[in-house]
Amino acid sequence: MPFVKVVKTNAYFSRYQVKYRRRREGKTDYYARKRLVAQAKNKYNAPKYRLVIRFTNKQVIAQISYARIQGDAVLAAASSKELPRYGINHGLTNWTAAYATGLLVARRALTKLGLADKYEGVSAPDGTISLTEALDDEDAPRPFKCYLDVGLKRTSTGSRLFGALKGASDGGLFIPHSEKRFPGYDVETKALNAEVLKKYIFGGHVAEYMESLEEEDDERFKKQFSTYLADGVGSEDIEEIYTNAYAAIREDPTFKPTEKKKDWKAESLKYKTDRLTHAQRKEAIAGRIQAFHAGREAAAEEDDDE
Repeated sequence: MPFVKVVKTNAYFSRYQVKYRRRREGKTDYYARKRLVAQAKNKYNAPKYRLVIRFTNKQVIAQISYARIQGDAVLAAASSKELPRYGINHGLTNWTAAYATGLLVARRALTKLGLADKYEGVSAPDGTISLTEALDDEDAPRPFKCYLDVGLKRTSTGSRLFGALKGASDGGLFIPHSEKRFPGYDVETKALNAEVLKKYIFGGHVAEYMESLEEEDDERFKKQFSTYLADGVGSEDIEEIYTNAYAAIREDPTFKPTEKKKDWKAESLKYKTDRLTHAQRKEAIAGRIQAFHAGREAAAEEDDDE
């Protein structure tokens, strides 16, 4: 068959449609989003809630949101930057911090909805997988249901995403999931090692790494865990810190804004220029005209003297 050059005419380009902006920027997977936000057509105002987990270089962000025509609305949110309030001052992006952030957003959402007392979740996690079940009472409200929204992050086994998922599930939310992506799951035996998962929940993997690094390379250990050592935190203290933090989160999950070191409103007002009134603008123009005429008269007098 001879070579045929494909000529794209004006008709082709007039029909060409670019992809959505966030798809072009590589920020949103619309294939997944469509299935996460689609609501039941036979129910009025029944949004599909999503547990949105996002990671940055410095924090874990967890939100419970739902889609509206105007844009996504957030029901509750939590960040690992709030964890120092509960005693977790280090490793704010690791697996255990993700678990604590998921637990915090779950307890915060249930407190806001008035379901915290009815659905307490798993107060003493042992590494087993258990979904939140409805209460036996027929008149009692059903558990709050939402779906995991991972964005563009790869859902590999042991990912921190599932740490936040486990924390939110233990916090009392009903999030459909299986045990296949948690640390300790064996693909060959198709079984979950609960001890491994429990170790991750209480920061055992961090403590284990601290001990091994201290034995192998003391100089690197002191450099990598310098902030831990400055606060007097050793490998034997990790589990107690997280245990106390989980209890503190359950006791008071409400959001409290951090104290600002400066009054930034007063700082910004220093450089604010107030808008002039009409009379002030007229007066300024008259002053500039007067200065201009005075300058011309002075220049004319200099020319006459020469």
